[in-house]
Amino acid sequence: MSPENDSPSPETSSQERLADKTTPFDSGTSPQSSGSDDRNTPPPPPVRKKRPLLWLFLFTLMLCLGTALYAWHDARTFLNTPPSSPGESIIVDIEPGMTLAQVADMLEQKGVITSSSRFQLLTRYEEKSRNLQAGRFLVHTGWLPDKVLDMLVSGKAMLYRLTIREGLAWWDVAALVEKGGFCKAADFTSVIHDPAFLRHWGIPFENAEGFLFPETYLLPRPREMNAEAARSVANRLVGMFWQRADKLWPDGKRPSSEELKRLVTLASIVEKETGVPEERARVAGVYANRLKKGMLLQADPTVIYGLGRDFEGPLLRRHLDDAGNRYNTYQHPDLPPGPICSFGAQALKAAIQPEEHDYLYFVATGRDRGHTFSKTLTEHNRAVREYRAALRRGGK
Repeated sequence: MSPENDSPSPETSSQERLADKTTPFDSGTSPQSSGSDDRNTPPPPPVRKKRPLLWLFLFTLMLCLGTALYAWHDARTFLNTPPSSPGESIIVDIEPGMTLAQVADMLEQKGVITSSSRFQLLTRYEEKSRNLQAGRFLVHTGWLPDKVLDMLVSGKAMLYRLTIREGLAWWDVAALVEKGGFCKAADFTSVIHDPAFLRHWGIPFENAEGFLFPETYLLPRPREMNAEAARSVANRLVGMFWQRADKLWPDGKRPSSEELKRLVTLASIVEKETGVPEERARVAGVYANRLKKGMLLQADPTVIYGLGRDFEGPLLRRHLDDAGNRYNTYQHPDLPPGPICSFGAQALKAAIQPEEHDYLYFVATGRDRGHTFSKTLTEHNRAVREYRAALRRGGK
């Protein structure tokens, strides 16, 4: 081959160079071509990141809502569902000093409420935790919790009736309070003979005879019949005496100790001598007249009282002649050493304001509870004969 043929022509060389340059472009493998494509292609979208705080907030919110819904449902169920239906009555005792938790636990154990903790929450919510009263209460297992709470904070403790009628001696009253379940007769006896108790109430005698006021009382029964229970009952009876007596004293002023002795002793004799209200002031006038004249009172009830609690009658001449009986007004002048029974307000009023008259004697009529009053012994003896005749007629 000739050298001329081996040497490319300028034209050929130019085309070849162009071909060389375009070949890589057409094949798409040129680095330059690849770089040009990267600049014209848009970047891929960014990856979204998770939001853990939002999910935590939503979870917490749902948890709180669920808890609140459950609590609301639980509270509504507790407040509107009685422990049992129809239920039964139960006596519960709340002792002084018991805490709310102790009260609630006791109520749950007895079936009065269904939940101690929920009852405590109810009590605190209504701000009544310090208003629970001590005492014995009659509640019902068919009650809703709010009714149980109202009962315990109202102070309406279970009360029992104690009736003391006029004319009873202190030992009869002691037997009644024990029979009623309020205290032991022995404890009551000790209290009403206690010098400190007597000083506290201004009683100028060796016991509280005459100051145990006859009335119908409503009292709670203690869980334990001890000296404290006896003192509570005695305080109530004597307190009632002063409450009633203070309305009767002239000018509203309590009498001196000596005058008090005279009045209550005379009132007790009047109470035992007649059950007719209209006669009380007249009977008191008879004894007032006899005292003024220095006569013996000769009152059978005082003799009987002095014979003691075991005496069942009848009253005999030997009893009237017994000078060893301090209460024997057939043998001892003036009033007896003290009252002989519990008397009512009307008897005390009669002793304070006795009827003014000239009668010195009286005897039962034998027909009713009334008496025949006499100014002289002759009139009295005639009335006595009529009384005995009426008894004989009644016995036929």
